[in-house]
Amino acid sequence: MKEKKLIIQIRKPIADVFDFVINPKNTPKWIDSIVVEETNEWPVKLGTIYRNRGENSDWSEYKMTEFEPNKMFVMKKENDNYSVRYTLNSIDADTTELEYYEWADEGELEDPFSYEIMEKLKTIIESDN
Repeated sequence: MKEKKLIIQIRKPIADVFDFVINPKNTPKWIDSIVVEETNEWPVKLGTIYRNRGENSDWSEYKMTEFEPNKMFVMKKENDNYSVRYTLNSIDADTTELEYYEWADEGELEDPFSYEIMEKLKTIIESDN
């Protein structure tokens, strides 16, 4: 598989969803394979570097290559051909559609996201008061 797209609706305003997914402290809450994630600067902007460490203790770096607050962002894995785009659309004042799209420029995706990961994200965001 060279690319994968997952779409889910979350019963929270678009700003709440965007703020949650952009915050590196939240990543381990919904992606089980990530133990810790951090950025080189805050607030996040174009060019920000995200670093995360998986269960195997290896660090990965991603650079923010596109960034539109409350709309979308794209991160590209450093020294790799993997990229991911999050696109957010407001369904109404209290519901957001989140599209998660990942792709490999060459070869296949190594470990594509599952819909279960998106369901976990939805559950956590919707239960957050």
